[in-house]
Amino acid sequence: MANYYKAAVKPKTSNQRLTITVDKLDMNGVGVARWQNKPIFIAGVLPNEIVDVKVIEQKSKYARAKLISIDKKSDSRVIPQCQHFGLCGGCDLQMLDLEEQLLFKQQKITDLFSRSFSTQNFPSAINAGQLPWQPAIKSSPWHYRRKARIGVQFDKNAQATIGFRQKSTNQLASIKSCPVLVEPLSAIFPLLKKLLAQLTIKSAIGHIEVIQADIIDTNSEEKRQKDNQVVLVIRQLKTMNETDIELWKLYAQQYSWHVIIDDGNKQLPLVSIMGESPSALSYELADTSKIYFSSSDFIQINHQVNNAMISQALAWLNISATDNVLDLFCGLGNFSLALAKHAKHVVGVEGVQVMVDKATHNSLVNGLDNCQFYQADLNNHWLLESWAKEQVFDKVLLDPARAGAEQAVSQIAKLKIPRVLYVSCDPATLARDSAILVSQGYKLEKISLMDMFSQTKHVETMVLFVQ
Repeated sequence: MANYYKAAVKPKTSNQRLTITVDKLDMNGVGVARWQNKPIFIAGVLPNEIVDVKVIEQKSKYARAKLISIDKKSDSRVIPQCQHFGLCGGCDLQMLDLEEQLLFKQQKITDLFSRSFSTQNFPSAINAGQLPWQPAIKSSPWHYRRKARIGVQFDKNAQATIGFRQKSTNQLASIKSCPVLVEPLSAIFPLLKKLLAQLTIKSAIGHIEVIQADIIDTNSEEKRQKDNQVVLVIRQLKTMNETDIELWKLYAQQYSWHVIIDDGNKQLPLVSIMGESPSALSYELADTSKIYFSSSDFIQINHQVNNAMISQALAWLNISATDNVLDLFCGLGNFSLALAKHAKHVVGVEGVQVMVDKATHNSLVNGLDNCQFYQADLNNHWLLESWAKEQVFDKVLLDPARAGAEQAVSQIAKLKIPRVLYVSCDPATLARDSAILVSQGYKLEKISLMDMFSQTKHVETMVLFVQ
């Protein structure tokens, strides 16, 4: 069969100028108005604002427009604190008052729950106002993020652009500072740009991950802990030569950086290249438990919200000294260790064996002998696993990834565990999974936002279900 070239169809545009009133924000924080009997989407605007826009794309069912000016501002509009807001794709809602941000996120969850529950064959569809909302978990709206990946792109002259992706593109916005990063990290961009300009092997770096962590200095006799240190993970695309190693060493010593080189196969601390022993990364929980992790591991990026989230989980589950608790998607043991300090026994389950080993290590170094960790695919059938069928669990906590826990909640319902605490980073899969639990006889007793990612559209949620 012959193949013929077919030119790509470009989106239809009109460049038409409009003055229009914004009705609402969509799930992504983009303004929505009505034009020609269809929705028109406009980034950077707020409900009830009257705005001048230029149409940049037309489809049969919707259109998109670019904001030109605001004729009438919303009372909820505030001045963004970041000089790169609107270009950088990291934040969506800096122009919106913080309390209004929380209301927007709460309404997003309520709408998703209403849709999900209305599709089920049971009568308790949830409408706005029926969810048992509790006060939101909040932190400082600025300088809260302790881990981020900084992009690096080189032009034809090997000049580097350092920053985050622009909205709706793979191109980087050149960033000078980032007010959502914790302060040791927020002003690191000019230093990195200056360093990269001096490298002898150009275009050698793919990205740089920055982390704030506590570090145990294994090269000192006292093995002293250094708190809130700056860790850099350099994705090295070409082998680093001695000159560039010395340059990284110079900056690391001058600015107290702990540099790790990632060649795509392994991560090797710069101190190891220099003949020293690598240091151990960790963070401390509010109950003084210490979580050890490697630079490639997932950790909760908002330290303050993480501690408050763990405290609320303990309170909502009402953990007692007689409880057997199941912690699904347990990761490094972020919740498990706190649960184990108050419960009789904790079983943590994770899909990746390396994480199971790290969680086991974290329990041992914290002196906990009442928790065990197992590997299992929680998105498959696990009820016949020994840890599931040989124990009776009083309570369960689950903290899945964005894909949710559809298989897990179905099996939890079969175990008839009286109290279920669901920690979610995706409201759509949370709504879906919650409908499953309610259909199996659980009551949604409490729900709260956790503002892990202030200034953005992202929503984290905690929900308590009881039988």
